[in-house]
Amino acid sequence: MSARENLASVLNAIRESCRQAGRPADAVSLVAVTKAWSPEAIRPVLDAGHRLFGENRVQEAQGKWPELKTRFPDIRLHMIGHLQTNKAADAVALFDTIETVDRPRLAAAIAREQARQNRRIDCYVQVNTGEEPQKGGVEPGGTESFVAHCRGLGLSVTGLMCLPPVDQEPAPHFALLANLARVQALPCLSMGMSADYGAAVEQGATHVRIGTAIFGPRTAPRPAAPA
Repeated sequence: MSARENLASVLNAIRESCRQAGRPADAVSLVAVTKAWSPEAIRPVLDAGHRLFGENRVQEAQGKWPELKTRFPDIRLHMIGHLQTNKAADAVALFDTIETVDRPRLAAAIAREQARQNRRIDCYVQVNTGEEPQKGGVEPGGTESFVAHCRGLGLSVTGLMCLPPVDQEPAPHFALLANLARVQALPCLSMGMSADYGAAVEQGATHVRIGTAIFGPRTAPRPAAPA
C-alpha cells in the first residue's frame, strides 16, 4: 500500500484502540516519524491532510522541513531523538516540541535559546523507564525533581516521553510513565511506536510515534554521540 493508504489504516487502528480502551476517538495524536524519508516521500501524507511529524536529527530536519513549512504553514514538528546541547539553538528555531529533554545541560541550553530567540516551545521530559545505562532519559525516581528544575529555568514542560527496553513487555513501562504524569498533572504522554502503540493507547498515551507502519521499513542511522 501507499504511504497515504497506510496513514489512513494507522489512523483507523488508533481510533479503534481508543474505542477498545473506552477513550474518545480523538484522544490520541499521531506523530508521523519521517526520519530518513525525503520530502517527496512525505508529500503524499501532507496532501492527505496530516500535519504532525517527528524527526530524530536536527541536521536532517533542517534539510527538508523549512521548505515544506512554507508550503504547509500549519505543520507541527516534534524533536523525538537525542538532542545534543550544541544543537539546541537550531532545535528551538525549527521544532514546536522537544520530546527528549533529559539532562540539566540540555534544559539550560534550551532555556537560553528560547530567551535569545524570543520563542517558546513545549518540552517533554524523557524518562528512562527501564533504567538502561546506554539510553537517555531521567530515572523514574528523579522525574519530579527534574521537571521542577526545568520549570525553574522557564521551560514549558507539558508531558513525558519514554522508549521501553526492546526486550521487555512495553505495557508496564507505559503504565509507569502514565502514573508519573498523573502525579505531576502533565497532560501529554508520548509513548508507543509501530509495534506497540495499541498497548500505549490503552495505558493513556496522548501521542504515538509511528514511522514504519506508514512509510515502510528503513535502515536505522547510527545513534548520535551524547553531548
